[in-house]
Amino acid sequence: MPVSAERFVQELEKLHGEMVAGKLKRSEYDQRLARVVRELREQGIESDRTQLAAALDGAERRGSITTSVREHLNKRLGLAQGG
Repeated sequence: MPVSAERFVQELEKLHGEMVAGKLKRSEYDQRLARVVRELREQGIESDRTQLAAALDGAERRGSITTSVREHLNKRLGLAQGG
């Protein structure tokens, strides 16, 4: 069952919240992030690349993901970086 961009971002925000609250170590965050991305790739995404990029832009602006995480997601999900 395909995952929406919004649902994917919700998972990223949940991970961020757990990290900020001290519930996750950095290595645990990295492992869970990798799992979330793997599941997204396996299940597919119901949003197009533009919608997914916009959702990730919003998450980055809100501080839910860092620039380095965003760059990692761009590579893993095959999103073109503008410029």
